[in-house]
Amino acid sequence: MNITLRPERTEDRQSIWNVNHAAFGNDAEANLVDALRKGGFATVSVVAEIDGEIVGHILFSPVSILTSDQTIAAVSLAPMAVQPRYQRQGIGSKLVQSGLQSCRDQGCQIAVVLGHPKFYSRFGFSSDLARPLESPFGGGEAWMAIELVSGALSGVTGSVQYSPPFTA
Repeated sequence: MNITLRPERTEDRQSIWNVNHAAFGNDAEANLVDALRKGGFATVSVVAEIDGEIVGHILFSPVSILTSDQTIAAVSLAPMAVQPRYQRQGIGSKLVQSGLQSCRDQGCQIAVVLGHPKFYSRFGFSSDLARPLESPFGGGEAWMAIELVSGALSGVTGSVQYSPPFTA
């Protein structure tokens, strides 16, 4: 299986919507991607292609960590989707690795995710790192963070504020 990872292009939008719809079984995440893109909140958007067909997608958007004395820029990984017939074949892992590298390349220092701990911890996400960060969505062990720059979360305590499409 020859997987190509690349940044999203305008002509990919319907295919991205279809992937998210199929992966999540509803319109919510697919519509969230559209709303984030429309609002200018897509920091990193990567697709996975096999033989010219888009089979996976990952999106990172800006969030703010509000502390007692400052606002720290970060990104959120949400959503990440793979067509059901291609799941459990390493495509999601490749998307996460590529997306995190693109975030690093753009100078992002911190990323957060609300997701499966066993999956995301493989890439360095940690619920321990996220514990001092209040999530508007709860999450327990599923609420995780990663330092894209070593030490970026050192001493940081605060609440994470998502862009408006997440609260719509």
